[in-house]
Amino acid sequence: MDTMKTGALIAQKRKEQNLTQQQLADLLGVTNKAVSKWETGGSLR
Repeated sequence: MDTMKTGALIAQKRKEQNLTQQQLADLLGVTNKAVSKWETGGSLR
């Protein structure tokens, strides 16, 4: 799995919904730091 492509897709879809990282994190029950890591390819867990 290409983490950079996956992260770019997450960021793209989040922005299409006009959500901030914090708003997405709240919806998913994770921290905004987790969303940031996903989007930058740092971690997908």
